[in-house]
Amino acid sequence: MTRPAILVARPIFPEVLALLREHFEVDHHNGENALPPAELVARLQGKVGALTTGSERIDAALLAACPDLKIVANMAVGYNNFDVPAMTARGVLATNTPDVLTDTTADFGFALLMATARRVTESEHFLRAGLWTQWRYDMFAGAEVHGSTLGILGMGRIGQGIAKRGAHGFGMKVIYHNRSRLSPALEAECKATYVSKAELLAQADHLVLVLPYSPESHHAMGAAEIGQMKPTATLINIARGGIVDDAALAVALRERRIAAAGLDVYEGEPKVHPDLLTVPNVVLTPHIASATVKTRLAMARLAADNLIGYLTQGKALTPINGS
Repeated sequence: MTRPAILVARPIFPEVLALLREHFEVDHHNGENALPPAELVARLQGKVGALTTGSERIDAALLAACPDLKIVANMAVGYNNFDVPAMTARGVLATNTPDVLTDTTADFGFALLMATARRVTESEHFLRAGLWTQWRYDMFAGAEVHGSTLGILGMGRIGQGIAKRGAHGFGMKVIYHNRSRLSPALEAECKATYVSKAELLAQADHLVLVLPYSPESHHAMGAAEIGQMKPTATLINIARGGIVDDAALAVALRERRIAAAGLDVYEGEPKVHPDLLTVPNVVLTPHIASATVKTRLAMARLAADNLIGYLTQGKALTPINGS
């Protein structure tokens, strides 16, 4: 009996690939670059499922050209590469990998906050360039973290994890804004106070973005919003590219209208706005907030389990638009 055929669109752990091959005929794209759209469509012909990593756009045009497709499993918690309404209309299940990366991403968000506040990247470049010949009282003096005000825009599981790290580990005053307010019990657990977005921008010493991307959240931090922040504040984005207007942020950093920024995600990634590459007061990382071996393996395994569960038993573990 012929087994169902699937596409694994990017390199993944060998043990996860072996697991998938126990159930499916697997077409594996092992290249480091994402498949171009036309090649992705070609490789999906005759495939009932696909494992993607967030770089592959699944939209109405692709779905129309791939009539056999039944499920696309994202190896990511975010899924702005999916046109979910179009997938639903075509009867194609979308899945993601929530929860397994919460603590790892929260850890990294705080690491990026610390590196940004304490000017780690800027000072390392200074040292590597052989410029450390003298000492000044203000040499790479950064922003205080302990006891400062931590602002969080978006208060899902990752935001709550960052709040707990700030409040319990660094004695920070935590304020947040979210589409819906947390329960009193969760607020107490996170030691977090709900404020308006305007208050959040005005009061935060360190503002961390953890909100999901949607058309409504596009450029949620644009020039006007950045202009409402303290000139001594830092901005950290571990959410999604497009939430920050990267061009406006580069201008604000160059003109020192905010102190610094730490970015793990970008508009149009893997491309980075060229102006961000020329300002010194920014820490840049290539979308690695979930990058520990344990967490990435758990993400790959969950994506594989979604494919196996749905295509063999009709039930995915973490569906976005169905069951």
